[in-house]
Amino acid sequence: MEFLQPKNAPKAVGPYSIAVKSNGFIFISGQLPIIPETGEMVKGDIKKATLVILKNIKNILEESGSSIEKIIKVNVYMMDISKFNEFNKIYAEFLGDHRPARAVIQVAGLPKNSDIEIEAIAEV
Repeated sequence: MEFLQPKNAPKAVGPYSIAVKSNGFIFISGQLPIIPETGEMVKGDIKKATLVILKNIKNILEESGSSIEKIIKVNVYMMDISKFNEFNKIYAEFLGDHRPARAVIQVAGLPKNSDIEIEAIAEV
């Protein structure tokens, strides 16, 4: 097992690893819409927040020897499911024809009062 901290991704906001590589897979912890260069979190714009998270996931995967095309499963946690269509448009554009298994769940709260959090599992 290898604990990963890619350079082009936000640092963990707690006592956990951003990602773990194990047995041919990369398990990416829930990502908040944090811009790695500034540490700022995107709030109030679900499209921009989704794009920031997906770019961070892409960076984590690429720095870890994988790619978005190798994502197997995605879990999405949203504060407001009424924003689903906005989220889904960005998600579909970003992933193109790649369609991993996915769950989208409305939650009562997220760390740092984020609007969205996304986690992923990918092959190496």
